[in-house]
Amino acid sequence: MAPPAPPPAGEHQPQLHGVVIITLPPPDQPSKGKTITAFTYSDDPGAPLPPQEPAMGYPVPPGARRRSRRALSPRRVAAMALVLGALAVAAYYCFYSDVAVQFLGMEQEEAQKERNETRSFLLPLYPKARQGRALREFGDVKLAAKRVDDGGRTAANKMKVGKAAAAGTNSTALLPIKGNVFPDGQYYTSIFVGNPPRPYFLDVDTGSDLTWIQCDAPCTNCAKGPHPLYKPTKEKIVPPRDSLCQELQGEQNYCETCKQCDYEIEYADQSSSMGVLAKDDMHLIATNGGREKLDFVFGCAYDQQGQLLSSPAKTDGILGLSSAAISLPSQLASHGIISNIFGHCITREQGGGGYMFLGDDYAPRWGMTWTSIRSGTDNLYHTEANNVKYGDQQLNVHEKAGNSVQVIFDSGSSYTYLPNEIYENLIAAIKYSAPGFVQDNSDRTLPLCWKADFPVRYLEDVKQFKPLSLHFGKKWLFMSKTFTISPEDFLIISDKGNVCLGLLNGTEINHGSTIIVGDVSLRGKLVVYDNQRRQIGWANSDCTKPQTQKGFPFFL
Repeated sequence: MAPPAPPPAGEHQPQLHGVVIITLPPPDQPSKGKTITAFTYSDDPGAPLPPQEPAMGYPVPPGARRRSRRALSPRRVAAMALVLGALAVAAYYCFYSDVAVQFLGMEQEEAQKERNETRSFLLPLYPKARQGRALREFGDVKLAAKRVDDGGRTAANKMKVGKAAAAGTNSTALLPIKGNVFPDGQYYTSIFVGNPPRPYFLDVDTGSDLTWIQCDAPCTNCAKGPHPLYKPTKEKIVPPRDSLCQELQGEQNYCETCKQCDYEIEYADQSSSMGVLAKDDMHLIATNGGREKLDFVFGCAYDQQGQLLSSPAKTDGILGLSSAAISLPSQLASHGIISNIFGHCITREQGGGGYMFLGDDYAPRWGMTWTSIRSGTDNLYHTEANNVKYGDQQLNVHEKAGNSVQVIFDSGSSYTYLPNEIYENLIAAIKYSAPGFVQDNSDRTLPLCWKADFPVRYLEDVKQFKPLSLHFGKKWLFMSKTFTISPEDFLIISDKGNVCLGLLNGTEINHGSTIIVGDVSLRGKLVVYDNQRRQIGWANSDCTKPQTQKGFPFFL
């Protein structure tokens, strides 16, 4: 039999289409699960339906067999492949992504939140104005160690890890952030304390437990800041019997006859702050216009030393964001205002800045890479990297414990610090891969600055440097959990037009075996600290517009 003639030119040929419909359960009945339906259809209304299988016992006409065989045309096979591919993608997201596992475990939680009014608090991050000094003189490192005055000035016990908020919390605070690594060296946000509310600029610091504000109690040594000193009244001073004071000082330092809770904090850059605990109202405005007021415990700091005493200061104190019970996120969570989750997003743009949020509304449910927070004697955000690589070259070749290395995420540090072995191997690898860059010892911006054999105006012009990557085990059984620091996130162009390295040797701050990921390497990433599930997550972002994340990304 001759093959059928092709359709006339210009005549529409019937097309087959594949459709996948995924139905989510009702918010109030998440246990019903999801339904996945797939089918195909033709855009030719006159096209015959696919042949049905005959009933048992009846003969099948020869023509029917031929029609059934012709039904498996290349077009129909392609449509079936499309349907199967869509189902495979849906199954991949459902069963193999980190997000799906979390999502399935949070269905009831999300359903409860949908029935409540969701409020969000957003804080901006601001850049400090340039202070007119060489950058290496004020590259802050705010890893805090508390001390209390018990006669012997002995080290106090670290505070316990803050617990997650009780069920039913539904608020998120979203705060803008300002600042930049060069030339300013720090990022800060604005909070409002007291009645009437007064603004204070505070450095955003995930490496500090206690929030403190320069205070007229009276003040012994205070820098000239952007706002008047906080002046407490007698009833605002926290007594030693307060639970947060006892955790801060440790039971062995409890003073029954004392009338106030004294503290002293020492930082890795040898600066320090001394004061007393105070309690006053903190005011937060939700993104939907709602307001929250927290009875907030913080440090009334009357004696600063080291770089904290430099005037004019661009901030009034430090915002403590560790996992300690006295940190701001933990206090908000303990009052049932937010879940004990927060995050920040620092832009790479020249003007600096970004935003910070308190609560979980702006914590993405997908697209994040997560790694566990390791328990320790302090309240810092510790994790562990299995491998550290510059390009394809492994740098931690002689580290102990199976080549793993401890990592701390610290927004209070201007730069990123590396263990001595990794730092030395990195410098050798850079010199080998970028021979056209010659060290310029006259440039004191940072310990290592190189002069290129071509003019450098933007970091995008520098192609000889490779990314630094921290590997945190496996994701989805076969993909590595990787925190990638691109050259734009560890290089800085100095005033002399040289390329300077924003990765420093940790032995300079007595952290010779730990990686401290500071602001220079946190730019261009949304970083989330989940104290409820004890994990840290990150995703690339331009950090210009925060977005709430709801639902499930079947078709992303």
